[in-house]
Amino acid sequence: MRNFMHVIQLTGLAGLALGYWTGLAQGDDWPQWRGPGRDGVWRETGIISTFKEPEIARKWTVPISSGYSGPTIASGRVYVTDRVVEPEQRERVHCFDWETGQLLWSHRYPRTYVDVGYTAGPRASVTVAEDRAYALGAMGDLHCFDAATGRVVWKRDMLADYAIRMPIWGISAAPLVHGKLVILQIGGEGKCLVALDRETGAERWSALPDRASYSAPILIEQASRPVLVCWTGDNVAGLNPDTGDVYWLHPFEPTRMVIGTATPVFDGQRLFVSSFYDGSLMLRVNPRETSVERTWRILGPSETKTEALHCMISTPFLQDNEVYGFDSYGEFRCLDSQTGARLWESQQPVPKARWSTVHTVRNGADLWMFNERGELLRGRVSRAGFEEFTRAKLIHPTQEQLRQRGGVCWAHPGYAYKHVFARSDEELVCASLAAE
Repeated sequence: MRNFMHVIQLTGLAGLALGYWTGLAQGDDWPQWRGPGRDGVWRETGIISTFKEPEIARKWTVPISSGYSGPTIASGRVYVTDRVVEPEQRERVHCFDWETGQLLWSHRYPRTYVDVGYTAGPRASVTVAEDRAYALGAMGDLHCFDAATGRVVWKRDMLADYAIRMPIWGISAAPLVHGKLVILQIGGEGKCLVALDRETGAERWSALPDRASYSAPILIEQASRPVLVCWTGDNVAGLNPDTGDVYWLHPFEPTRMVIGTATPVFDGQRLFVSSFYDGSLMLRVNPRETSVERTWRILGPSETKTEALHCMISTPFLQDNEVYGFDSYGEFRCLDSQTGARLWESQQPVPKARWSTVHTVRNGADLWMFNERGELLRGRVSRAGFEEFTRAKLIHPTQEQLRQRGGVCWAHPGYAYKHVFARSDEELVCASLAAE
């Protein structure tokens, strides 16, 4: 990859969420944020049980620049975005061959960050649906690419077109594809949510006057119909994904600032969200009609003085009758899903630090956990506690994402083809997790 920068200069061209239940990616792709169903579930089999060495052997490594967006993988290609500041500020979208790491195409465009804190780079993972790839930048630049060649099919400057009330950490929620629409949470004036035509970029609907949060929307099934669930800066909302009509709204206004980052999680009848300053909210999703009701809401005196769960970057998950997630300083906690009462806490997966992060993916009965120190863990949880089976170093932290504690790895990894794909501010790596 020594010719990486030269190729960038010469190129520029060359799930559930992908059309509801029937539109999930074929095979073992990871085509969008948190996987095919946006549910943090990796359905691959034949995966290793234990690491033999303290560092995981890499299949390949390629240089990239800084950014918070995790890689996505579809049709044998790996997509990731980053940012450079010399000779001018630019965001970039890259596509690599999954087997070799060879750069297939790269697109760059000028974009100066204004009123965006933590300027390491784009936040939103690229969403791939059929032959299109959708990339959303931190300032609202939206590109639709031919996924194979990098040809720009259409683009929109959402900041200019929608008078975005820019969140202090920029536009972060990954685009969600539903049928012929690509749905965004951008916080436009009077238009927090916007649905665009996938093929042309023309607006098809808009909804809600809410502020934007950083949380990616999801699709669920409720009352035998698809429902778009979005945690905005003011509400947890359920909408008709085809029209933008609001089915239900449950207020969840922040007490200090809009900080909702984790993705809502759903297990059939329960919908859970958790915020750094504002604790946890469990909603019961009515299976017979499009309505919700609160089961419980727990908020501690502060993010550090609480028995509940105050998530920051890490998305929690529901399993059996428990809620599992990482609290404000990386405390791994288990709550009773019926009451919200804490059952146990562990600091084992990640060292204690403010905003300490672990991205968790379920694989069968086990968990794959990627912590901010660049370690990959395999383990299992139950009502009784957390059991770690193995861990090894995958990638080393870098400092553009956070200039504290020697840097962090905050981007969510991707899992596909029995491999893991992870990025830092300097490199994108691929490593095999296949059993021998």
